[in-house]
Amino acid sequence: MSDDLTRRDFVATSSKLALGGMIVPRHVSVLVRRSADRGHAPRARRSPAGVASGTAIAACLGAVLLVGCARAQERPPEGEVTMNALTETERSDGWELLFDGTSMEGWRGYGRDDLPAGWDARDGALTRVGPGGDIVTDRVFEDFELSLEWRVEEGGNSGVFYRAAEGEEWIFQSAPEMQVLDDDGHVDGADPLTSAGSNFGLHPAPRGVVRPVGEWNHSRVRVEGDRVEHWLNGTRIVEYVLGDADWETRVAASKFAQWPAYGRAARGHIGLQDHGDPVWYRNIKVREIR
Repeated sequence: MSDDLTRRDFVATSSKLALGGMIVPRHVSVLVRRSADRGHAPRARRSPAGVASGTAIAACLGAVLLVGCARAQERPPEGEVTMNALTETERSDGWELLFDGTSMEGWRGYGRDDLPAGWDARDGALTRVGPGGDIVTDRVFEDFELSLEWRVEEGGNSGVFYRAAEGEEWIFQSAPEMQVLDDDGHVDGADPLTSAGSNFGLHPAPRGVVRPVGEWNHSRVRVEGDRVEHWLNGTRIVEYVLGDADWETRVAASKFAQWPAYGRAARGHIGLQDHGDPVWYRNIKVREIR
């Protein structure tokens, strides 16, 4: 460097810096001229060698910036999460998507061959947009783990059914249900047996696990043989055994006692409930347990 542009006139920085309308990524170290108010008086003139040296440095800096920006663009923005997609680990572990974020392929109405108009793919979510009735997967599952996210509006009510057997008038006459609910805004939220995450009407959900209305909740349902688990936002909140003495006692004391098919199917469809309210589901994934 020349006398006019000594190394003391520069300082290395790794923070974001705007230069000529460009943003320097945090991971790129650059040299920046110290200002006169930092104790270094500006020079009135530069020698030709100094000008040439400064020009060379500016050219190098521009190249560094371009490389740094290109590398920054290769990486997704911090905090970005891919929706309705599987990771390589999930694929290798046997997970499959039940909803791709753009189409309703693989879903139809309960007890019918077509998809009711009240359900649609909107903004990356499987959405109840109007009257249409409950929907189910085309496929049936025996032992499986289901993972999904859901969101409701104030006072909203829906549910996730599993091992649903067709042939009944209503899906809840055969299928157990994991409740989806705004606990604070719906009357069912006053009773743990019908609160968010419960095995509806039979096994209660604890307080303080569901998130406030409008926020996304993450749920998992694991069914293996006669053993069932409900998970909500990383906490196992329900665990029961289909057909054991406790389950039989609970069913006998509930409204489900009038429907002999309730909870008896060894395999069945996964279903989503139309309870008359808007509801959103996304990242719907299933892994069969073999």
